[in-house]
Amino acid sequence: MSKKSHSRALTKRHKVAIAGVATLGAAALAFSAVPSNAETTTSEAASSAAVAYSSEQLKDLQSDVTEQLADTSLQEQAAEAAAAKKAAAEAAADAVAKKKAAAQAAAKKKAEAERKAKEAASRSAKRAAVKAAAPKYANNLDGWIKHALAIMDEKNIPGTYNGLYRNIMRESSGNPNAINNWDINAINGTPSIGLLQIIKPTFDAYHVEGTVHSQYNPVANIVAAANYAADKYGSIDNVNGAY
Repeated sequence: MSKKSHSRALTKRHKVAIAGVATLGAAALAFSAVPSNAETTTSEAASSAAVAYSSEQLKDLQSDVTEQLADTSLQEQAAEAAAAKKAAAEAAADAVAKKKAAAQAAAKKKAEAERKAKEAASRSAKRAAVKAAAPKYANNLDGWIKHALAIMDEKNIPGTYNGLYRNIMRESSGNPNAINNWDINAINGTPSIGLLQIIKPTFDAYHVEGTVHSQYNPVANIVAAANYAADKYGSIDNVNGAY
């Protein structure tokens, strides 16, 4: 028990009882201290006090005070136990609240991750659908020109089907593996190759990203040559001879 609990004010009953005990104690002491040859009045007073407050009565009063003090101590202990129990209950409730908040935060984070994953999957599915929906071009001169025109349109390279077809037929007769081994370019070690007979330095300089990096690839050859013609002549349509 703390010092604070011991220092609580006694009840009125306690004070009266303690005062009575003190008085009785003083009377008993006075009675025992009176000599045998004292005056008659003193002996009578002491005798009266002894009669009024017997040792048995003094014991009863002391017992009553002790019991009341013990009762007060038990009440204080019970109050402290109740306070401790209340504090423990509040701590437990706080722990439960924190656990619940943590669980809600984790659930929210998981839901957000699932939402992002679904969105990513949806975007991937859309890209796959677009890719699947992209037109498939025939593996012939008509398909190569149409495929090249789609890329040229995406890259803002001017040119028409007729302009490409006309120049291809003049340069290679539509053969993607055609090679010129006799002109000045061939003599210099850079022969003209492919549908539009483009030399490697020019092909490398005007190659369009997204196409195969090969002069023999028909689509890459057409797009690179059209890109070069657009830079030098404004459009492949403006080319009517060797370029």
